[in-house]
Amino acid sequence: MDDFTILVAARDEEKRIGTTVAALREAFPGAEVIVADDGSRDGTASAAERAGARVLALPRRGKGQALAAAEQEARPGGLLLCDADLGGDLAPLLETDTDLAVAAFAQRQGGGFGIVKRTAQELLRLMTGREVHEPLSGQRALSPRARDCCFPTAAGFGCEARMTLDALQAGLEVNEVELPLRHRATGRDVAGFLHRARQLRDLLLAFGPLAENHRGLRLPLVGWVVGLLEPQVAPVVAIGLADDLLAGPERGFAGHLRAGRTTGVLKLVGIPLVGLLATRRLSGALLVGLAANALNQLDTRPGRALKAYALAALPARAPLLPAVLIAPYDLREMAMLGDSGSNALGALLGLKSVDRFTGKSRWLAIGALAGLNLLGEMRSLGELIERTPVLCDLDRLGRQS
Repeated sequence: MDDFTILVAARDEEKRIGTTVAALREAFPGAEVIVADDGSRDGTASAAERAGARVLALPRRGKGQALAAAEQEARPGGLLLCDADLGGDLAPLLETDTDLAVAAFAQRQGGGFGIVKRTAQELLRLMTGREVHEPLSGQRALSPRARDCCFPTAAGFGCEARMTLDALQAGLEVNEVELPLRHRATGRDVAGFLHRARQLRDLLLAFGPLAENHRGLRLPLVGWVVGLLEPQVAPVVAIGLADDLLAGPERGFAGHLRAGRTTGVLKLVGIPLVGLLATRRLSGALLVGLAANALNQLDTRPGRALKAYALAALPARAPLLPAVLIAPYDLREMAMLGDSGSNALGALLGLKSVDRFTGKSRWLAIGALAGLNLLGEMRSLGELIERTPVLCDLDRLGRQS
């Protein structure tokens, strides 16, 4: 592979990144090295720049998000991915005539009990039928075809294993190359086990449903948490997930109705039906359907729908636990609600409102929600929020830039 860019995701690697970058520039003098600094608290960025890398400064999001952001900055062509603490020659990866070449360490260095690695191997075997020896290796060479298939990467430490899955499911050639490499290994201490616990979490999320957010990051959909905690809205989670995974370009009530058989029409019919079956009231169906769609219209930036839910949950006496659990991941762009989560939270508000409001107050709530839905059809609610100073400040609270 002649035309390629080297991507390195790094966090708090001041002591090692300079050596890594210098070695890469010496081995591949014609390639640009882009270091994605994932919210380092030390001098990682300065050390990388001194060694000759182009540094992309990011708030802390995770390894996969850092690689995805760096890939957006890279020129067209192939990619070489490298960990920030690597020692050894990666040239053989570029010499293979394959779409995705993965480095396998010739000698094991430290590590835990292999639980994360075996989990990744088993998931790949179940989903592709392929036996993979090094699903977690961060040393990878991607052809332009593999780059198009695998980027944006999955979030966090699940990015490499999901990359292998994407390539295999797309029918691309994936080969593992044993190389005499070395890196800083995590030990069997508290810090090491915490790191591997995060790896396992990210790995499991990476093999679940994913979607791209407004920034082009590919994040795990965690709306299932709402259904797990509140089983009464589990059917809404399933309907929203179908829209997340199968939706077309249609937007708004009118667009979906004109198109006919879309996942949006499924939501228009299915979510009010869930409300009708749960409450046995027309008002219940309207409250559930309108609240679900209103919250979904707000889910265009991290934390926005969750904050709206939290504010509405107080008068509706709806549970706050789902929002509290998801908010840290949503705000930091480590996960996203998607239609499955935002519709489910809105439906939960609707169901609780049926119990909370009676008579005229219930129909006033229905009227207010109908007006909000109509406004969202005519104008962007997100733009209105961003143009209103108080709402804008609240909207940005806790969100990364």
